[in-house]
Amino acid sequence: MPVHIQSIDHLVINVTDVDRAAEWYARVLGMTRQDFDPGQGKVRRTSMSFGHQKINLRPVSADKVDWFTADHEAAGSDDVCFLTDSPPEQVVAHLQQLGIAIEEGPVAKQGARGTLQSVYCRDPDGSLIEIASYAPTA
Repeated sequence: MPVHIQSIDHLVINVTDVDRAAEWYARVLGMTRQDFDPGQGKVRRTSMSFGHQKINLRPVSADKVDWFTADHEAAGSDDVCFLTDSPPEQVVAHLQQLGIAIEEGPVAKQGARGTLQSVYCRDPDGSLIEIASYAPTA
């Protein structure tokens, strides 16, 4: 019998500076920082929660013994789309108010459930961050 995936619980984003990244994700995307101890003498972990999901911020300096991870981790190599209820114009105004450069958008893109209105920016390490909303249905 095949396995059916229902949703994403968390993603890991590789960063050069966990505190800098955590501040950015909190300030720009409104996420909540959570620090936790994974036990067994491993390094402190930091995650950023939003909705029913989270992202873990993994320092690229961490030893793979401390953090079971991908084979080729690199800060700034991630490309993540976050959904918002805010219209694209509000996302643009928010980013501009914070002095965050907009890479592209608003622009129509294909999402998992249909057409998205997306605005792109970059996190402090250069990962591409897409902030998107589904157009209201008529």
